[in-house]
Amino acid sequence: MNDLTMPLGGFARAADQPMSPHLRPASSADDRAMLRAAADLTRDLNRPNPRIYWADLIGSALLGYLALGAALLASSARDMVVAGLVSVLALYRAGSFIHEITHIKHSQLPHFRLAWNILIGVPLLVPSFLYEGVHNLHHAKTRYGTSEDPEYLPLALMKPWTLPLFLVFAALAPLLLIARFALAAPLSLLSSRLRALVVARYSGLQINPHFRRRAPEGEFRRQWAWQEAACSVWALTLVTLAATGIVPLREFAIFLAVAAGVLFLNQVRTLVAHLWENDGEPMSVTAQYLDSVNVPPPATLPALWAPVGLRYHALHHLLPGVPYHNLGEAHRRLNSALGEDSAFHATNHRALTPLVVRLARSTLGR
Repeated sequence: MNDLTMPLGGFARAADQPMSPHLRPASSADDRAMLRAAADLTRDLNRPNPRIYWADLIGSALLGYLALGAALLASSARDMVVAGLVSVLALYRAGSFIHEITHIKHSQLPHFRLAWNILIGVPLLVPSFLYEGVHNLHHAKTRYGTSEDPEYLPLALMKPWTLPLFLVFAALAPLLLIARFALAAPLSLLSSRLRALVVARYSGLQINPHFRRRAPEGEFRRQWAWQEAACSVWALTLVTLAATGIVPLREFAIFLAVAAGVLFLNQVRTLVAHLWENDGEPMSVTAQYLDSVNVPPPATLPALWAPVGLRYHALHHLLPGVPYHNLGEAHRRLNSALGEDSAFHATNHRALTPLVVRLARSTLGR
C-alpha cells in the first residue's frame, strides 16, 4: 500500500514561508557511486518468489479473518479488543500487498492480483485499481515531491493541525469508501458528468488533493470495471444487512472498527514513509532517496507497522523492481559495500516515534 490513503479534498496547502536550508532535499546532487552500487549489487534480486508471496498473503488473510471472527464472537470487551488488534495487524499485512501488485510483472505471479482482490480488495473496499496507475506516478523521477505526485504533500511545511487531520481522515475512510461504492459508483452510471468526477477525484489512493486521475483504458479498464462492480455489490450488501438488522449493529461496528484500524495504521506508516520536506521543486534521484525513510533491523516493531518490505521504503525508491522479500538482502549488501560518507546511510532511522516527533516539530515552526 504506499499507501491506503484517500483523496483529502479540502486538505491544507503547503505554507508559503521560505524553507530553511536544512529543508531543501531538492538541492542534493546525485550520489552516483550509490546509484551504481544499487544497480550492480542487486541484479540477481529482481525476481519474485511465488511461494513466498502466496504463503504470506494467504496466511495473513486467514489469520486476519479468523481473528475478526473471534472479535465478533467475543464474550468480553477485553477478548474483543485483543482479537480485533490481531485482525488489524494481519489484515494490514495482507492489505500491504497492494503495493507489490503495482510493481510486479503479473506474468511472474499469475492470478495473484485476482486473489488479492477477492481476499482483501473487495471485502475491505480497497480494490487494486485505486492504487494501480496512481502509485507508479509517485515513482516517476520528474514527478516525485511535486504537485503532480499523487502521493506527496509537504507535511513538514504545513500547519500543525494538518497532522491530526491526516490521521483522523483515515479512521473515517471505511464510511467514505462505503459511500463511494454504494452510492457514488451506481449513481455515476446515470450521469456522465458525475462519472467523470468520480473517476478524477474519488478513484485513487492518494493524498494530494490537486491530483486528477485519467479514465482507464484497455485491459486496465476491464480490471477497473469488475473490481468496482464487485465492491459496489459488497458495499450495498453490507448496508442492506446492517439496515435490516440481519447483521446486528454491534457486528457491523466491529467490522468497521477493524477496517478503520487497518487504514489508520497504514496512515501512521505513511506519515513516516518520507520526511515530507520538499516544497514542490523537482528532485534528483538521491534527493528523493534522502527524503524517504528506512527503518532496518535491529528494530523489530517495524515488522508490524511497516510490513511487506515497507520498512525499506527509501531503498524501494532506489530499487522499485526488487520484490519485498529481497529488500533486506539488498540493504545488507549496500550497507556493507558503501562507505560511511555515502548518502545511503542517511535514510536509516531507529523507530517510529522519533520520526513522528521530527515531523511534528517541523510543523510547529510554521
